[in-house]
Amino acid sequence: MIEIKGKKILLLGLGLHGGGVATARWLHKHGAQIIVSDVRKKKLLEPSLVLLSKHGGVQYVLGKHRDRDVKWADYVVYNPGVPKESTYLQLARRLNKPVYNEASLFFDRCRAPIIAVTGTRGKSTTAALIASMCKQKNPRTILAGNIKTAFMLDVLDRATKHHLVVLELSSWQLEGLNIVRAAPPIAVITNLYPDHLNRYRNLAHYYTSKKEIFRHQRQENFLVLPNNDTLLSQWHKEASSHVLFFSKQMQKEDGVFVKAGRIISNSKGKQVVVASVKDIALFGEHNLENSLAAIAAARIYGVSSSGIKAALKKPMILSGRQEIIKEKNGITFVNDTTATTPEAGIAGLKRFSLSASGRVSKKKNIILIAGGADKKLLFGEWASAAKKYCKRVYLLSGDASKKQKIALAGFKHVDAFHTDLDVLLKKVFLEAQRGDIILFSPSAASFNVWLHEFDRGDNFVRAVSSL
Repeated sequence: MIEIKGKKILLLGLGLHGGGVATARWLHKHGAQIIVSDVRKKKLLEPSLVLLSKHGGVQYVLGKHRDRDVKWADYVVYNPGVPKESTYLQLARRLNKPVYNEASLFFDRCRAPIIAVTGTRGKSTTAALIASMCKQKNPRTILAGNIKTAFMLDVLDRATKHHLVVLELSSWQLEGLNIVRAAPPIAVITNLYPDHLNRYRNLAHYYTSKKEIFRHQRQENFLVLPNNDTLLSQWHKEASSHVLFFSKQMQKEDGVFVKAGRIISNSKGKQVVVASVKDIALFGEHNLENSLAAIAAARIYGVSSSGIKAALKKPMILSGRQEIIKEKNGITFVNDTTATTPEAGIAGLKRFSLSASGRVSKKKNIILIAGGADKKLLFGEWASAAKKYCKRVYLLSGDASKKQKIALAGFKHVDAFHTDLDVLLKKVFLEAQRGDIILFSPSAASFNVWLHEFDRGDNFVRAVSSL
């Protein structure tokens, strides 16, 4: 077990998402001597510093990192904003000082069984669905790992062997599992799409990072994979654990599939009807896939079909994920700020293009607000969807917005580039007509203007409230 009490620990990266605060708080609680270092200056970090103000004895080095702090520390804990190639992490490794992240600490100490979910899209929804299903069997199920639920280290100390922890894990958090050679007993990968190419050297490195979720699994563990993804469906060859698949089409492999509108669990050729597709309260084809992945994990944990159906039928609202926040004068406002990739944006467009009958509406009624910071992604397919489903597109400022505007060439109803979301929303509202949907689905990152995507979404919600 990683020793904490009395150890000199350098926390590299405090950040503004809250994960750095949770890590610092947990290390302080367990008796560590802490230096918190961040390249951002005090004024920008003020929200995080306020949250840590009651924890006396914490030292801060802000506006820079220093070699001497690495040399001082017994080991380094780094946060997701710090790339693993950081020169300061490299220095720590050269000095033979252990390097951990929050996931390393969590998996090293957690007494509860863990179901972990990763993927490019849908991991928050899938994790929430799994938690909801598993609560039907174990009321002491904890959902964590996301800045809008609970951070891992905030729940670690209360998780006993009688609890179940369902974690949403990013590729950056997964890096920490290899450090402690750990893995969740049940691992779920929802999908893979290009993302974070501003952080990873290439797509192969990003995809490989996702494999960390099952790299150290044992034979008695389980891995859930999509069967309709050419790349992911082959990852079972690298797994030591039992593999279950999920797909919207019936397959011969073990897993969860759809057949004639029914959700089927197939195990060694024995098929069991778990639920109906109509039982799923969440809209959209992507949420059908999320539900199938969640059902596979819940079945492994031993949740009954009745428990799974009860969770599926329960409407679930996830903040900033295709969230209908208001209707005014017959105009619907949707906060989809977590759409930070083109694929996520396409999913939102497809969902809100459907009429009540489930068919694509003949009349285009989506007014899209998109744009932001680039992650070196391509927008060709996104632009095709926007042209197909939108009556008008407004773009915020940002380098991704420039790429989006180029991709939308030939589409006459584009208005770019807006620097003030509040002012833009007032303009859009005045131009909208009854029956229109104002969809805030940026399909790009937020860090050019906002602290993170949820800060961006909060800005949108406040602006809508003031209309």
